[in-house]
Amino acid sequence: MIYPQFDALEAFKRAMKTWGKWIDENMKDRENLVFYRGYSTAHFRGGGWDSGGSCNGETEPAFSGAIIEDYPTKMKIVEEVINEMKSPVILLNVTKLTNFRKDGHPSIYGKGKTRGQKVRSKQDCSHWCLPGVPDAWNELIYATLVYEQYGVG
Repeated sequence: MIYPQFDALEAFKRAMKTWGKWIDENMKDRENLVFYRGYSTAHFRGGGWDSGGSCNGETEPAFSGAIIEDYPTKMKIVEEVINEMKSPVILLNVTKLTNFRKDGHPSIYGKGKTRGQKVRSKQDCSHWCLPGVPDAWNELIYATLVYEQYGVG
């Protein structure tokens, strides 16, 4: 079906509802575990990476401020869709967790450059290079698998 133009949040909501419907229709076996991993929000100051924003020089985790206090609307949509689904879905909500760690991503250091050379044209808040952030995600998945295996839940 072709829809008239609508905003990005509405498109995301429709996409999530389509995903949820597919899971409900195709994951009939209750032996399966379905995970949905949230996302890490950007830590740019002064705009997006493509409009002059920067996350350079972050050396400390965030303990307060908008990055901690604001919860993304897209994650609220994810939670709403999962709550409306018939099939159980385990939400691995790394969004709140990663908001604290603005210091844990590559920032201005890119691939394919001489060691230590700065890449001024790229900012990267989606990938993580310091220990801790992706390790915590893996530990959450592992703990959930153990929890489910032994029927504690």
